[in-house]
Amino acid sequence: MKTILVVDDEPKIVDLARDYLEHAGFAVRTAADGPAAVAAVERDQPDLVVLDLGLPGLDGLDVTRAIRRDSNLPVIMLTARDDELDKLLGLELGADDYLTKPFSPRELVARVRAVLRRADATALAGSDDVIRTGDLTLDVPRMRAERAGRTIELTPTEFALLAALARQPGRIFTRSQLLDVVHGVAFESYERAIDTHIKNIRRKLEPDPRRPTLVLTVYGVGYRVADERP
Repeated sequence: MKTILVVDDEPKIVDLARDYLEHAGFAVRTAADGPAAVAAVERDQPDLVVLDLGLPGLDGLDVTRAIRRDSNLPVIMLTARDDELDKLLGLELGADDYLTKPFSPRELVARVRAVLRRADATALAGSDDVIRTGDLTLDVPRMRAERAGRTIELTPTEFALLAALARQPGRIFTRSQLLDVVHGVAFESYERAIDTHIKNIRRKLEPDPRRPTLVLTVYGVGYRVADERP
């Protein structure tokens, strides 16, 4: 049974999320503020965190920073702020997905399942499923990435995107196709999230993210990995 940590300072939101997630077969832990969330991540070792952006003590962005210092634990943000910049900043910090309040609890369950599928997909891959292109190596079962011998820490979403691109070097993927890769939901402005994930990947992967040599933009279309074989 997967364990979900729900972090929100609104008891009604916590109760609603817990009811639907437990009905869907998940174990649920809860926290009501930022410091309690950080402590619960360390103590309970959840499989995913549903994290409100506006928390007392430490806000959701600070909690995400704290989580990302130590792990690639999947994070879904909840926000009452319908501000795209807030959402994109959260994604840049390493959140895997987001929902804006008020949200459908059924959609929350669907997003939780989708992000967990993304993280679990690596465990289902064959033990010899290693992708190599140029100086990039992706060990899919272990979700490990290296470039030129240097280990790259990627979130499950970032790894899934990079693996999809690297499996077919030179192929151009549209943002919509990449959304399908990460089981995204194509609602208004969500394709912008793909750009943010790619920006994050480049920041971690490229010597100069402003002049990428591996993950390339095809203007007006989407992205591709440079067609380089070892």
